[in-house]
Amino acid sequence: MKPPLLLIGQGSNDDGDSAEFGRFVHRLRCRLDEQAADVSGGYLERATPRLSDSVASLVARGHHRLVALPLSLTRVSDDFPAAMALEQERHPTLMYDYGRPLGPDPRVLAVLAERLKDAAADIVEPAAERPRLRVVDSTMVLEEAPRIEPGETAVVLVGEGSTDPVANAEVHRVSRLFWETHAYDFMTVETAFVSVTPPGVPGGLERCRRLGAKRVIVVPYLLFAGGMLEKVWAQALAYGAGHPDLDIRCAEVIGDCETLADIVIDRYEEALQLVH
Repeated sequence: MKPPLLLIGQGSNDDGDSAEFGRFVHRLRCRLDEQAADVSGGYLERATPRLSDSVASLVARGHHRLVALPLSLTRVSDDFPAAMALEQERHPTLMYDYGRPLGPDPRVLAVLAERLKDAAADIVEPAAERPRLRVVDSTMVLEEAPRIEPGETAVVLVGEGSTDPVANAEVHRVSRLFWETHAYDFMTVETAFVSVTPPGVPGGLERCRRLGAKRVIVVPYLLFAGGMLEKVWAQALAYGAGHPDLDIRCAEVIGDCETLADIVIDRYEEALQLVH
């Protein structure tokens, strides 16, 4: 039997994020069941299940070696190794190996490209039939809107935001990688952050407007839907209310999907190979 996979989330006071995290853990549990590998998940703070409870449960089931994988798109903070060191103090027989965080894996960028494509689709329909906050616009008309070319469309890639400048720099790097690999036909890919560090979503939208964009598509560089995504939408809505001539669209998050599961399983298998 292979060592179990322990997914570690940062945690937030967000039921929506927690629910999707739980669904993703279940998806991985189903995927790895054929390989006789257990899967669990826990948060460092503010949400359940807590990391300490998940580790205690694994140890109680007889697991004394595991692969700990931070479910993070950016640089892992010092909180993760500190938390696992504390768990090792609580369970002296516990041994663990780290899996690499997801980072700007090419498959992550490919999923972002799918979300961008969905948001960019030119579908004219009544406002009541549109997905909630899919298109942010102040003046909705039913006649066919003028076609906006990709060269007149900008993208704002929105990261979570951190006090760690290296983590923020990684989001800027992802923006450039995304532009060159999946969005080069667009005017530009700007970087913004949900909170903590500038520019915020309004700042990213304003820069695109000043560059002459007629449409801006906001692409959240976030794993799961929840409070962070709602903040992105709210900031885009607030900006759009003051700029009715700018077509602002909001894409969906990466979300619980098979591609994300593929990446995590590859990280897990990679960690196992390093052990052997």
